[in-house]
Amino acid sequence: MTKAERLIAIVTFLRSRRRAVTADLLAERLGVSRRTLYRDIQSLMLSGVPVRGEAGVGYIIDADATLPPLTFSEAEIEALMLGARLVKAWGDDGMVTAADEAMTRIRAVLPDAMIQRFNRRTTPFLVPTSSRRERARFGELIRRGAAEQRVIELSYADVDGRETERQVEPLGLIFWGSAWTLIAWCRLRGDYRMFRLDRMVALSLTEEIFEARPGRSLQDYIRQYSPDMDTQFWSL
Repeated sequence: MTKAERLIAIVTFLRSRRRAVTADLLAERLGVSRRTLYRDIQSLMLSGVPVRGEAGVGYIIDADATLPPLTFSEAEIEALMLGARLVKAWGDDGMVTAADEAMTRIRAVLPDAMIQRFNRRTTPFLVPTSSRRERARFGELIRRGAAEQRVIELSYADVDGRETERQVEPLGLIFWGSAWTLIAWCRLRGDYRMFRLDRMVALSLTEEIFEARPGRSLQDYIRQYSPDMDTQFWSL
């Protein structure tokens, strides 16, 4: 990573945070020594970038500061395109549309020279889309139910094809690499249950609103069964 790339990375990372970031965290993220990080911070300050803070405390950029437009490296664009392809292969229709729109906006701000370089290349990152609609069905309704805390009624088939009717309180979705599962509080069992989307026969949102309760949330489930899983929105 060149110095110019490091300076852009520092500004971008500081802008993404609302609290001071320590020099140790910045240096570790950039893969440089603290001495190099201090010199980079000094360069930013001398060039007029409104970085505040000091060594041993941390650094922050004023939230209302006017800064240059966001730029991406080619490696970052490749990572974003791979993420978009994964969403298009395994996400529901709403997420697919959002991914397309996001990539259109990103493409609109890229330098022409970078776009031309990508236009002359093919990608080694391919994600088959043949199973998308089957595996992601009901995804939009489930996300809406979780966001609005609305009870879901569903017909669910077990591994042997036996169907049961359930009323569940949707908490969140987890993708396991081959299938999506709904994490929910099942009223029939009085406990957490996982339901694979590709085994759902029918699903509908009711008008009933369920209340958030201590010990009955996606975070509580994760802490109990998969404590290493990150539930923060920004995984940085």
